[in-house]
Amino acid sequence: MDIIQWLIIILLVVFVMRRFLPTKGVTNISVQETKDKLKDKQVQFIDVRTPGEYKANHQPQFKNIPLGDLPRKADQLDKNKEVVVICQSGMRSARAASILKKQGFEKVYNVTGGMGAWR
Repeated sequence: MDIIQWLIIILLVVFVMRRFLPTKGVTNISVQETKDKLKDKQVQFIDVRTPGEYKANHQPQFKNIPLGDLPRKADQLDKNKEVVVICQSGMRSARAASILKKQGFEKVYNVTGGMGAWR
């Protein structure tokens, strides 16, 4: 193999790892752990699903900020408070949690299984 092929392979591996491995500093929590946090007024709850998904089924403590809007609306959140992020399955919320960490949020939690796991 020549150096170009190795570079392509390395770039692909890095891309896959960054895309699918959890972001450092983001904690995955269960639905039950999320329910335990709902009473805490110091925690911010964000639902990153589309407005239609949110309207069809949501928990009232969660504010709807769709994933696509999050980078420009993150300044509406307090960086010093915990943030719990949810979506339908946990994939979009994992991306959202990563965005928040990169913007300087300290305590970010991703709900594993998302609303699909909520009972």
